[in-house]
Parts: sequence; C-alpha cells; structure tokens
Amino acid sequence: MSTPISHVSDTAHWVAMYRAMESERPDALFRDPYARRLAGPQGEQILQTMPKAKAFAWPMIVRTAVMDEIILRAITRDGVRTVVNLAAGLDTRAYRLELPQSLRWIDVDLPAMQNHKRDALAAETPRCALEWLPADLADAEQRRAVLARVATGPAPALLVTEGLLIYLEPDQVAALARDLRACAPLRWWLSDLASPRLIKLMERTWGRKLRAGGAPFKFAPAEGTAFFEPLGWREAEFRSNWEESLRLNRTMRFARFWSLVSRLYPRKTRESFRRMAGIVLLERR
Repeated sequence: MSTPISHVSDTAHWVAMYRAMESERPDALFRDPYARRLAGPQGEQILQTMPKAKAFAWPMIVRTAVMDEIILRAITRDGVRTVVNLAAGLDTRAYRLELPQSLRWIDVDLPAMQNHKRDALAAETPRCALEWLPADLADAEQRRAVLARVATGPAPALLVTEGLLIYLEPDQVAALARDLRACAPLRWWLSDLASPRLIKLMERTWGRKLRAGGAPFKFAPAEGTAFFEPLGWREAEFRSNWEESLRLNRTMRFARFWSLVSRLYPRKTRESFRRMAGIVLLERR
C-alpha cells in the first residue's frame, strides 16, 4: 500500500496524529485539542499505512512533552521573550501552552503549510503575540530575511527546530547553525537529535517509504552535539529519549527489563545507547 507522503512537510500530519492520540488519553501528558483537526484524513492515512506507526508513537509523544517542559522553563526561569519555531509544521504550542501574552512567538514554514494551519485555527485565539512568517528555509536568502526580522524583536530568544534537522544534509545544518549564530538575540536552540545507530534502525522500518515520498533521513552526526561546537553552539542540556520515556511512562514494551539488562554493559556502551536519540538544548558559545 502506498503512503500518502509526497513531501517532507507531509510528515507534520503524521506527528499531529501522535499528539491527537496522546491528547485523547485520560492520563495525557499534554492536551492538544487541535491536533486531530490539523492532522486531517492525511494524518490518519499515514498512521494506518506506515509500518509499526502506532507502536512507535512513544518517541514522538516524549519529544513533544519534553520540549513543552523546556520551552516553558526557558520563558519562566530564563526570561525568554521571543520564541522562533522554524519549520513549525502543525505545531500548536502558541495556542495550547500557558504563555505570557507579551511573549513574541514566530511560526516559520512554507506558505502552503501555514495557510492550512491558519485556516484550521481561524476561530482560535493564540495565548501570546503570534506572528506568521512564510518562508522556504532551504533558500539562504529567505532564511536570513527571517532572522533579520527576529533580530528586530525582544531578547533573549529561543529557537526551536522540532523534527527538522533529521531531514537536512549536514552542510545544510551547518549553514543554518552559522546563520543562527549571527542573529544576536538568539541565545538558545532547542532541537531533537538522532544518532547513526537510530537512523539505521528507522531505515529498516520506514526508510523505503520515506525515500519514495521525498523525505529521507539524512542528518545524524556521529559526534553528536559536538558537531555544533565549531559553528558557535555548545550543549547546555541533553535529554535522552529513552530515559525520558521511562520517566514519563511512555515507552516501548519491556523497556524496564531492557533498562536492567543494559546495566551489564560497559559504561561507554550504556552512554552510546543513552544518546541514541534525544532532545538537546544548545546555547551560544
């Protein structure tokens, strides 16, 4: 059966379905009342046709929950006044999180994606000062125009790239990192990060279908967050997907058993497993 993915932006419908699934649980880690509406029939079809899609819901749910925590902490503890959501997709944090009205939130994505989201949320009111900024981030000139606009606003700023970097080539990530470093208000950069080991595992399940749909996995640096250090960014915090899944009780079957077994491995091996996938907060060097 073919998968209704023909562009990398279509994966946003898939991720929205995971948010909908979590939101409908009685013990939900977060509530996104708009997720199912935004995912639409395409999101349902992707979930039904991608191999083991429901079984692998937990990493996406964990990613959303942990990023929610870090974003709210950055605002309340660290005084972030601007959040820039690059390749925002169908994310609805500007509508569903408890945010100060004065917070400047900038959603950046392709015009078609933004039009779909704006139409679906036309009757809703954002919790903060939301700005819509259509742009193709693959175009260096458009990307720098976005950051020039960010530079005119209040600081400090937090940049979010959720579910973006894995679809970029390493040189594209490097170019993005340099451009971000040149934008003075940006103090922190929040992203998810995969390892080569994780990419190999996901390739076995989803690789063929995603390549056919124009959304192959690309970025998974062997050096982890050290990739960003020569580009002006250093690791401030790393949250292991595996550890967070156990903390939040959203994990795979027999996870606690495998956690016990892993204690038999050498420390270096345990650390490589811990960093197989995670949420990373980078800060300017």
